[in-house]
Amino acid sequence: MTTTNNIYDAAIVGGGLAGLCLAVQLAGAGHRVILFEKEKYPFHKVCGEYISFECWNFLEETGVPLSDWSLPHIRNLMVSSPSGKTIKHRLPLGGFGISRYKLDAFLAGLARNAGVVIMEETKVDNVWFSDAHFYVQYGGEMCKARLVCGTFGKRSNLDVKLKRDFVQKKPGKLNNYIAVKYHIKTDFPPDLIALHNFANGYCGISQVEDGQYCLCYLTTAQNLQQCDNSIAQLEQHVLRRNPYLDTIFGNSTFLYASPVTIAQVSFDKKTQLEHHMLLTGDAAGMIAPLCGNGMSMAMHGSKIAFQQIHPFLQGKISRYEMEIAYQNNWNNTFKKRLKAGRRIQGLFGREWATNYFIRALQPFPSIIDRLIKQTHGEPF
Repeated sequence: MTTTNNIYDAAIVGGGLAGLCLAVQLAGAGHRVILFEKEKYPFHKVCGEYISFECWNFLEETGVPLSDWSLPHIRNLMVSSPSGKTIKHRLPLGGFGISRYKLDAFLAGLARNAGVVIMEETKVDNVWFSDAHFYVQYGGEMCKARLVCGTFGKRSNLDVKLKRDFVQKKPGKLNNYIAVKYHIKTDFPPDLIALHNFANGYCGISQVEDGQYCLCYLTTAQNLQQCDNSIAQLEQHVLRRNPYLDTIFGNSTFLYASPVTIAQVSFDKKTQLEHHMLLTGDAAGMIAPLCGNGMSMAMHGSKIAFQQIHPFLQGKISRYEMEIAYQNNWNNTFKKRLKAGRRIQGLFGREWATNYFIRALQPFPSIIDRLIKQTHGEPF
């Protein structure tokens, strides 16, 4: 194994929104940063691609020229039950649509320009902490860093290596989902995000850049297994029982040769620290898709991490103080949102329960307001 001579201030494992935003902030503050990403930019990623306006200012301050990109602004929400009953509501804060293909690649460019060493198409095999430093093993090489932040995806080989609690659990209600994403051309209001429920799952649709729409759904692995592990059968026999989804699938132009998919998605509670490694983004905890805002949470989490990592690297606080402050700030910001998201998610999925819940909510817009506010943050 070859060990690089460079000692980095920070190594970031995972080049999604949390990892890239953290890398840009740290490099901008003068720190030496290396970031590992197993794919090559630009690439498509399974994601709903709706972002709450809570992070608009943060992204522009980071260097993303959102105001110049003519992105769709999304102000309205519609939720449908499997039988086609709907509730419609104005989103108090609203959001905008942008593909991960565009946003992640632009952030990667910002990181490079700031001096971040980006290791694309590189899988991290192991990370360990010894004598006040981390050692990161990848592809027969190894580097050394004062700090490692894990911003990897929904289930990583490092989760297994670290023996994290959620990985040890048997498949259950919150930890065995599959997700599927397309980009499509269709006739759909650009200011609307819709969440269409079906048996044991839900599908979101909203506009991104260039007049395209993101169509992304989540369902249980069992649902797919009952359809002979065929996505086509699942869409035909389960999703399209919802009349809104039947119309979308029947009248849209699908722009991918095949969908982007991911398995073993878990919404179980996760820790924000493992063996002195700070975790943020999906690695720290995911919010249920029915509540949106996973991308906003990832970026906000990167800011919270930076606010503690920067003074640590400057020698102003100890590692212990950094770790405690980060965990406390992360939980103070997100714990209630995650709890609300899991609670709301539990009301959906079963066909009869979803039909009943949406029917019951229709006369009570104030309750809908309260549910939305519980899962959305404030601008940061």
